[in-house]
Amino acid sequence: MGRVTPTAPTSTSPLAPHIWQRARGLLLAAALLAVAGVTLAALRSTEHTAPLDPRSASPDGSKALAQLLTDRGVHTTVLTDSSALHRQTGPDTTLLVPFPNSLTERQRTAVRKAAEDSGRTVLLAPDTRTTSALTPGIRTFAALPTAPTPPDCDLAAARRAGGADLGGHRYSTTGPAEKCYPRSGRATLLRLHSPSRGDTVLLGTADPLRNEHLDQHGNASLALQLLGPHPQLLWYLPSDSERVPSDDGERGFFDLLPGGWSWAAVQLALAALLAALWRARRLGPLVTERLPVAVPAAETTEGRSRLYRKANDRGHAADALRTACRGRLALLAGVPRAQAHDREILVPALAARVVHRASPEPGEPAYDEARIRSLLFGSSPANDTALLHLAGELDRLEELFAPAGSQQHRRRADKDITP
Repeated sequence: MGRVTPTAPTSTSPLAPHIWQRARGLLLAAALLAVAGVTLAALRSTEHTAPLDPRSASPDGSKALAQLLTDRGVHTTVLTDSSALHRQTGPDTTLLVPFPNSLTERQRTAVRKAAEDSGRTVLLAPDTRTTSALTPGIRTFAALPTAPTPPDCDLAAARRAGGADLGGHRYSTTGPAEKCYPRSGRATLLRLHSPSRGDTVLLGTADPLRNEHLDQHGNASLALQLLGPHPQLLWYLPSDSERVPSDDGERGFFDLLPGGWSWAAVQLALAALLAALWRARRLGPLVTERLPVAVPAAETTEGRSRLYRKANDRGHAADALRTACRGRLALLAGVPRAQAHDREILVPALAARVVHRASPEPGEPAYDEARIRSLLFGSSPANDTALLHLAGELDRLEELFAPAGSQQHRRRADKDITP
């Protein structure tokens, strides 16, 4: 038994260097995306950018206020679970609810129970629905733009702070309360008294607590006095996992998605776009390619003629016959190749050299200039019969110019001596 030799790899066999060359760009892009994702996740895990977050140093954050409270002996605790509110509230605590309007029914119930035990509860910009649920008897009016506003009340904290950036929602009540910083006759700061529990403060806007506004007017003084009467400050910021559907409504599809899904979708779209640009076909100039086999001219002509026949394209078929015939006749008549398809040069040259037969067939016109022009530069045949007649006429025209001894000349001579 002879030894079997291994088959040599063909040009299409994938080799390790080729695979690496094709895949290294994609692997590099995937590595860059992974590094970027890990870096962003690490930065987001150590840096808080949420609005009114006491850990956030962004313009919308409240880290500066939390630091000032710490310097004055007030310990700030961020709570993200509503179940922890009731356990940690007490007479020596202040409960701050920055976003009361976004609470679910279960969370509002937890805040209401915690407010009964806390020394003070501060609600930032509560709307009509929130005030009716947490502070019944309060009327809420349309919000106004924030602007420097004088206190215009007897509340000690407001008088010490002086003018502050107030506005937003406005409130009124018929019960005992201190109404400060009025705008259009309605208070933007309302302090409610309760004989059985701590007081409740409604602030029409959260701007005095933000980092970017804290050093303006009396904002810092007002915020410190409202949030610092007790040594413990509970800052309630519900987490995404606690955002469950409320009892009076249903959640949509996007409410069920975890936080940050939009950034993930943008990153995936960007990665897909980069991959598409990397793998896109790059169009360049046309290049010639060597055919693996030689195709005989007869087969090419037959294939093209079948395509013309299938498409009923007699015009292109007639043009192909006439173009080939003009090239051969120009060579026989001594016309330059560059002028072979110029009717004003080729037709007169052929008419001047045509050889008339001694005894033309009855009814057959002579090959004068008009007939030669019609054969070589005429209109397209109307049907297949006309196309076949044109092919025969072109053959007979070439026979007139065939040199002596050629196959066409012998065929012409045989026709002339046939009885």
